[in-house]
Amino acid sequence: MASEQHVRQYLAYWFQLGKPVLINGGRLRVLPRPIIQGDRYSPEFEACWQQVCSPASGDCYLEGTEQTIAELLSPAWDVDPCSRCAMPVPVKVQGVAALECPCVDLPGWPNTELPSPRAPIQSQTRMGQLRDRLRQSHGE
Repeated sequence: MASEQHVRQYLAYWFQLGKPVLINGGRLRVLPRPIIQGDRYSPEFEACWQQVCSPASGDCYLEGTEQTIAELLSPAWDVDPCSRCAMPVPVKVQGVAALECPCVDLPGWPNTELPSPRAPIQSQTRMGQLRDRLRQSHGE
């Protein structure tokens, strides 16, 4: 089962590549900008997340996919890396699911010369971990 955090990250990664989420069965296309602000998701992303989680929004899904966000949050689905591009893709826990990645209609993707989409990073924590590893490698 995909956790809420995994589904949020799934959307955030694809938003960074320009894939919008379709809301209310495709009647509304939403692509928040920016997605990341410092060490957290942006208010625009958070507002979009609240919108796709709202029952009033109807079926919401990433453009180029068939699984709704509500389905991805159910025990029937998980989110794993695509074997072609390493981006997060929906995977049915049991049974057979379509093997097509949302990257299929992105020209020139995967592109290893561009930075890959990412989740927010807490810089202070990351730098502290790096400092600790350097101290250990120098025997301090």
